[in-house]
Amino acid sequence: MKKFISVLGCTGSIGKQALDVIDSHPEEMTLFGIAANRDVDALIRQAHEHHPRIAACETEFDAGLLPKGIEVLMGVGSAERLAAMKEADVVVNGISGFAALAPLIASLKAGKRVALANKESVVCGKNLLDKTVKEYGGEILPVDSEQSAIFQCLQNGRREEVSRLILTASGGPFWREAREALVSITVEQALAHPTWNMGRKITIDSATLFNKGLEVIEAAYLFDFPAEQIDVVIHPQSIVHSMVAYLDGTCMANMSKPDMRLPIQYAITYPDRVVSSCSPLLLFQEKPLTFHKPDLNRFLSLQLAYDALRAGGSNPLVYNGANEAAVEAFCSGQIGFLDIEQVVDYTLNHHTSKTLSSLEEIIEADLQARMVANARIASLASERRIPH
Repeated sequence: MKKFISVLGCTGSIGKQALDVIDSHPEEMTLFGIAANRDVDALIRQAHEHHPRIAACETEFDAGLLPKGIEVLMGVGSAERLAAMKEADVVVNGISGFAALAPLIASLKAGKRVALANKESVVCGKNLLDKTVKEYGGEILPVDSEQSAIFQCLQNGRREEVSRLILTASGGPFWREAREALVSITVEQALAHPTWNMGRKITIDSATLFNKGLEVIEAAYLFDFPAEQIDVVIHPQSIVHSMVAYLDGTCMANMSKPDMRLPIQYAITYPDRVVSSCSPLLLFQEKPLTFHKPDLNRFLSLQLAYDALRAGGSNPLVYNGANEAAVEAFCSGQIGFLDIEQVVDYTLNHHTSKTLSSLEEIIEADLQARMVANARIASLASERRIPH
């Protein structure tokens, strides 16, 4: 049966690749709606190219620029309204950062399958997401390559047979660099990822390994495993997307060429697999695959993630919110590369954990975390001259 699909964050990297997946499978998939935040020009181009039934944008624009016959949703909350529409079978949520949480909740309340490419919403809204899924019956299928890999590898045994979840990390462009060399890293250098073509925020997070820290927390929440059963390994080639080790010594690995269209497609078609336009993996053509143990004393981002996960409560939310604020400050030249870690560490140390049960509580806790983080950013910016 053909599936009707809405794509949130359609102008970003995930959104564009989701549209490519849908276009590649006209017999199985139809685009129902697209939603963007501020990139009105890109939204209009996509509407002309892909012909959705609904186009939603958080920013007001001239609806007459769209093809005739497309229904328009505009203004704050338009992505949420699209996410909740009954006509779509699957909602691909490719919105970046904390902003993805409210549309995710709206999709789940509508009983949708959500192909989720956003880890921050799981990290920040765990209790609320669990309650919403239980009450309304929606489902989350991960699109992040690492979580999709874990999801697929877990199908080879029972939960009680699992020994460890092993998340792979490319390491970004600096994992071999001495720590003292990272002090002068520029935004341009941090955005030069060696393997993946991703958005600005996630590329910076890959360079700092905060992306992997968020994935550790996300994996614990998605698959219900404690911190002690989740490992991270540096794998620069990005061919093995993650692994699951079983108690008998077997280790299941999910492998493919690095292409986000594969996990996007699988989340849409699951439990079925269909032919993909992605290039097949031919291992004899690849460079040797290598794996390295990360040094938690060097990658403070990972250690902070494990600490926040173990502490529980609102600590993972603070980890995320402080990092988002710090990355924004780094990209705007207010703080240095290693200051991102300092901001998150400081914010966590000045936070009293609490249980968050509602969207309003989550939003308020996130706002408070960012206020503390931004105060620390202002202090750091005044203390030092940031190299450009």
